[in-house]
Amino acid sequence: MAEKLWGGRFSLSTHKLAEEFNASINFDRKLYRFDIKGSIAHVEMLAKQRIIVEDEARQIKDGLEKIEAEIEEGDFEFRDEDEDIHMAIEKRLHELIGPVAGKLHTARSRNDQVATDFRMYLRERVDEISECLRELMQVIVDKSREKIDVVMPGYTHLQTAQPVLFSQYAMAYFQMFKRDFLRFKDFRERMNECPLGAGALAGTTFDIDRDYTAEKLGFDKPTSNSLDSVSDRDFALEFLSAASICGMHLSRISEEMIIFSSAEFAFLDLPDDFCTGSSIMPQKKNPDMPELIRGKTGRLYGNMISLFTTLKGLPLAYNKDMQEDKEPVFDSVETLISSLRIFTEMFAKMKLNEKKMAKAAGGGFSTATDLADYLVRKGMPFREAHNVVGKTVAYALSKNKGLEDLEMEEFRQFSRVIEGDIFEYVVVAKSVDSRKAKGGTAKSSVLQQIKEAEEFLT
Repeated sequence: MAEKLWGGRFSLSTHKLAEEFNASINFDRKLYRFDIKGSIAHVEMLAKQRIIVEDEARQIKDGLEKIEAEIEEGDFEFRDEDEDIHMAIEKRLHELIGPVAGKLHTARSRNDQVATDFRMYLRERVDEISECLRELMQVIVDKSREKIDVVMPGYTHLQTAQPVLFSQYAMAYFQMFKRDFLRFKDFRERMNECPLGAGALAGTTFDIDRDYTAEKLGFDKPTSNSLDSVSDRDFALEFLSAASICGMHLSRISEEMIIFSSAEFAFLDLPDDFCTGSSIMPQKKNPDMPELIRGKTGRLYGNMISLFTTLKGLPLAYNKDMQEDKEPVFDSVETLISSLRIFTEMFAKMKLNEKKMAKAAGGGFSTATDLADYLVRKGMPFREAHNVVGKTVAYALSKNKGLEDLEMEEFRQFSRVIEGDIFEYVVVAKSVDSRKAKGGTAKSSVLQQIKEAEEFLT
């Protein structure tokens, strides 16, 4: 029983099954840098407040730095009986410097310790995710500027709707990823409060300086309520929610890349080094990376629901259930970062079949709305114009023609207000260029969107 740092109360050793079930060290070892950094800040505060003497603080700090070096060099032994990374480090500290190591835990609990470590870990990884998002947004902007004149069909219900510029299509996803970026930024600011010093739940009787440790650890301020400090996992839920939304955006554009790279569409060609082949069909080029990204979005959703379910009925303050908070977060961090990095490289290298896209942009009567707008400009109410164009489309279908293929006499059988200038309005180039309103698909509008995006990224 002496092996357990908390074992004084107990008459029986922990059952092996319970010990294995209880242990989190196999996954929370990821927190070692943050645990050591937090402990060093804590012990420096204890010395500053004269709760321990300077020499004791120095011994503890030197021991912690040695432990960090052992872990990074692969010389540290992780054992289930140590339960978690916090106890493993403290136990090793006892081995290195003796009884003075026990003073490290003065005026703190594992409850506020792990809450602090977890926030520090997530803060650093969110910065990494934000940088990945920035790189992806830059690639989208670069591709949009490079392909500014490429036309493609725009869809609703996956049916040809109106012609658009590819650059506007790509910039639509820029807006999604920009919102993701801002969500992570907003969440990071809200989570940047330091729980250290909240103790097990009620604070501490020692005269500690929580503002000092918060500042040392890069937090904006200490948390305000000790009960909430150790039981709050909103920051983890916010992260998982933001990660799920970002994953959904990646999944949507991946779905379209899968569709658009199919032989039936052939709008784009994915780079070979991000595709795989078939074990039986030698001609196949499978879009496995976007398919995997699409699939991993379900994993992100599952992680989010998992933690929501864990937390939904917990009474204040800390409960052991909360040990289940880390694996979903750790997994979502790695899943999202790898998905972002892969998608960024793949999108940058993909090639567009510009002729095929331009040809498809004129199919499906994509300029029918332009014909309706033409009739409205001639004084016809829109609902009447809608009906006239619908009949015109039905006629063209029966003749196996596009709108641009109809003769003047054919147009005029549906409305006498149609004149020779109609042919300027039923061509793709005119349709695209006419949508100059802010946010529209005209080249001038899309260039403005790109300019604003570049300003955001600088």
